[in-house]
Amino acid sequence: MKIPALHYGSITPRCFRIPLWVHCFAWNIFILVTLALVGVSRGGQGRNVWEGWRESSELRHPAYAERVYVNAVFRTRANTWSNLAYILVGLYGLAIGWHDLRRPCPRGAAYLAQTPALSLAFGLACCYLGAGSGLFHASLTRFGQQLDVAAMYAPLLVLIALNIGRWIPRLRLGRRHWSFPTWPILVALVGVAGWLLFLYKWAMSSMIVLCTLIVTVGLFTVLDRFRTSRKTDVRWLAWSFLSLITAVICRQMDVAGRFSGPDAWLQGHTLWHIFTSLSLACMYFYYRSEVTVWPDHVLSEKQPSSFD
Repeated sequence: MKIPALHYGSITPRCFRIPLWVHCFAWNIFILVTLALVGVSRGGQGRNVWEGWRESSELRHPAYAERVYVNAVFRTRANTWSNLAYILVGLYGLAIGWHDLRRPCPRGAAYLAQTPALSLAFGLACCYLGAGSGLFHASLTRFGQQLDVAAMYAPLLVLIALNIGRWIPRLRLGRRHWSFPTWPILVALVGVAGWLLFLYKWAMSSMIVLCTLIVTVGLFTVLDRFRTSRKTDVRWLAWSFLSLITAVICRQMDVAGRFSGPDAWLQGHTLWHIFTSLSLACMYFYYRSEVTVWPDHVLSEKQPSSFD
């Protein structure tokens, strides 16, 4: 690997090259899930499969512009199908985490590459988000809404846990300086927090919780700028921010009824799903781009290693 000509040297690659099998796994499972949903949609035609479920307020008073088909399996079509974007991001997270688990971690690799459990947790969180949001937009039920809102928090909780782990990778206790990794505790806390946020969804403002989590992740990225021993590629961060801003604009235009007609496949909230999934993917690769930075005299004593 060619070492970049920097004032400080890096002993790891500036980006992660994804193996071909990861792409094959993610896209093959994605296609299978899509075909399964097509089968569910066709199999439920002519029947109200959501009968008996408690309705959400959005069934009779939609918050978004897309037309509601009360007796369909997917009561809002574009807003349901677009949640597959989260599933795709989640499948990549799962595959990359499995890839990390099966290979020795190179010296100086990103913390995310060193802890496959966090990639797996991120992948599961994104799949959870796609399933929860998809269920809500398909059913417009109260349970679906509860699951949708709680699932929105999950990937952000994992990113916060990831950042804490990057700053505090190990805990040292006792006079004998016993040391153990923090990631098992962080993953467990993400699970507990996710369950509590689901359980008490109706007792709190989802907008306040969501904004708080986003701001917390943002503050960690600001702290990264003051970190001299580890560097990240800010281009991924910029793309994530632009994607999020685009998603918010599309969503707000949709709520205001100024994006498209009710029967259009391209809905503002559909783009909210696509661009927020893109934002999450960019954040994942932002942390994946992390490299160890050494002064030149230290770098000269080290040999670079590769992710491949």
